[in-house]
Amino acid sequence: MKTSSTILVAVIAAALGAYGYSLLTPAKVAPAEHAEHSEQKKPNDHVEQDEHGADRIRISDVKLAAAGVVLAEAAGATLTDTLSFNGILRANQEAVVQVTPRFPGIAKSIQRRIGDKVGKDDLLATIESNQSLTVYELKAPIAGTVIERQISLGEYASEQKPAFVVADLSSIWVDLSIYRQDLRRVRINDEVLIDPDDGRGEIKGTISYMAPIGSSETQTALARVVLPNPEGRLRPGLFVTARLVLAARNVAVAVRRSAIQTLENRTIVFVREDGDKIEARPVELGDSDPKFVEIRAGLSAGERYVAENSFVVKAEMGKGDADHD
Repeated sequence: MKTSSTILVAVIAAALGAYGYSLLTPAKVAPAEHAEHSEQKKPNDHVEQDEHGADRIRISDVKLAAAGVVLAEAAGATLTDTLSFNGILRANQEAVVQVTPRFPGIAKSIQRRIGDKVGKDDLLATIESNQSLTVYELKAPIAGTVIERQISLGEYASEQKPAFVVADLSSIWVDLSIYRQDLRRVRINDEVLIDPDDGRGEIKGTISYMAPIGSSETQTALARVVLPNPEGRLRPGLFVTARLVLAARNVAVAVRRSAIQTLENRTIVFVREDGDKIEARPVELGDSDPKFVEIRAGLSAGERYVAENSFVVKAEMGKGDADHD
């Protein structure tokens, strides 16, 4: 009898334990219920697919702007086959004048400093002659800009050394270094696109001079472009890059090179759709130049695409995939 009671107590205890465990263990969710719950947890920027299977992400204009993303419209473009060169801006040496004192003496006054604009016959300084002890004026022989000053107040001024250098900077020399293998492709009057790298675009010019000798140190020869400089945009001493246009071809649809990305082994362009969505659109590429790439299929003229900082959208789409998984 005692044994039967012990067995009964054990069975009841086991049943109570199982009931308690069931209270602590979360109930299993039916597949449909789990899917509905998961759908509610999706972030706003999750990746979805359109009817063609292309990935899309929802992202606002505000967020794009905050990330520095720039949109542009796909359009026709002129692709150019070019040669690239390095160059330096120089004052037009045919419009540079060294102003030297006529007689040695002491600088009694200095009227101009480097960077000052002067007119023809403007006063630059006064010098007290060592010979006569009279003061005479040193004037600008041309209109231009003071680019050098070699004397200071009270200093001895010699007729052997220029006191000032005045340059007319309304035109600038662009001296380009041409490597020997490219010399046969460069001719006088060839069109060149000069990029001062100041964010204001390229300047079109033509080659006006080719040096008959080369440099033994750099193994290059000089080609020169003369550019107008009415606003003072070009500053002597700064480096520039240049592109010699060898050929040009018009294409119907092109995007900036920075727009091209690779996603899941496909070449894509991020296209703006439905106001707040970005689609990773597979495209077929054609010819290209340093700025633009031809789009032969996948994108039409007039469609807006991510032109700059497209890697930001690619990273956001990757994050959306991780959240979705």
